[in-house]
Formats: sequence, C-alpha cells, structure tokens
Amino acid sequence: MAYSETLADEIRARIGGRGDVVEKQMFGGIAFMVTGNMAVGVSGDELMVRVGKEAHDEAVSLPGARIFDKSGRPMRGWLAVAPEGFATDADFDAWIQRGITFAESLGAK
Repeated sequence: MAYSETLADEIRARIGGRGDVVEKQMFGGIAFMVTGNMAVGVSGDELMVRVGKEAHDEAVSLPGARIFDKSGRPMRGWLAVAPEGFATDADFDAWIQRGITFAESLGAK
C-alpha cells in the first residue's frame, strides 16, 4: 500500500531537525524512529502512532483513532488515526508528540 508523501513531509517538517530521527519502511508505509523506536508514521492517508499500553485506552478514545491492525492481530498501544483526528495543526502536533514521548520512554536502541 502506498502512503501519503504529503503527510510524511509534514511529519519531516515537524521533527526532521532532531538528530535522533531515522525513517524506516514499515507496515507498507513509512515510520519515523526516535532513539531507535517507532514513534509515528504514515500508512495510506493515516497516521500510525505508538502510544504504549498505558496510554492506549485514553488515546484510542480520541476522534479518528482506532487500534492499529495490519496483520489481523490488533496491536495494543499502536494506533491508526484517520485524517479527521489530525485535521488541525494542534491535533497533528499532539499525535506526533504522543508517539515521540512513548519512543523516548523506551530508551535508545
């Protein structure tokens, strides 16, 4: 599945200046790794956001969010966020920050 280059470019513009960001093909899209851990990415026209198990219930209740499931096995702590969930700059930035916060909490790989 192709992914939105425009959406990937928006993420790059927001976090590309960090020295610890690496891009990696993942789940048919692109993931942005922070300290070696997946933080946020793009699959199709949606965000992939890794929030962790502890933040999962709260985050999945937000507009546009659902459990990420590419393989038929839902992954608790990983979310897909439809465009309506990140329609504003503030919402887009908040999703990116959720992913970064979780990735940083895991420590560097």
